[in-house]
Amino acid sequence: MTTRLIGVYLVIIFGLMCVYAEEELYSDKYDNIDIDGILNNDRLRNQHRRCYIGLAPCITADMKFYKKFIGEAIATKCRRCTEKQKQNLNKLADWYVTNKPEEWNEFIAKMIEAQREKNRGR
Repeated sequence: MTTRLIGVYLVIIFGLMCVYAEEELYSDKYDNIDIDGILNNDRLRNQHRRCYIGLAPCITADMKFYKKFIGEAIATKCRRCTEKQKQNLNKLADWYVTNKPEEWNEFIAKMIEAQREKNRGR
């Protein structure tokens, strides 16, 4: 085999590796949740927050879905998020930082703690 042919094969293999190494995004199943409705409703907002930090059960399908990856999403700056999930997380962060910074700090601390626990288990 010629050096040129080997080079072509290596380029093709490297290209395929890059394509398959790209991380899969989180499912977009609940991308259209009404984030504004949740943030503007004390009861709903508190249910979601308490679910995510482990103080209350996650009672809806979307809560259970987001609880699975919200810590990782925050830790990785939403690397695997869809565009809509990034928008929703930014809106969530902005709202909490502006309106309930102490709850946001508690939330972030719990997410960091949960991510550390998850990483220890690997």
